[in-house]
Amino acid sequence: MTTLGSAGSRTPLFYVLIVLAWLWVAVPFAYGLFQLLVKIPALFAG
Repeated sequence: MTTLGSAGSRTPLFYVLIVLAWLWVAVPFAYGLFQLLVKIPALFAG
């Protein structure tokens, strides 16, 4: 009997979905971090 998520059920589609899920989170995070870095000088400017 195999369990859900066993090594035998990992197809190439599984890895594509994992990469897409990480990109779904990482792209907006990176954009927000970039915007933060762009606006930091304004916080410390007189």
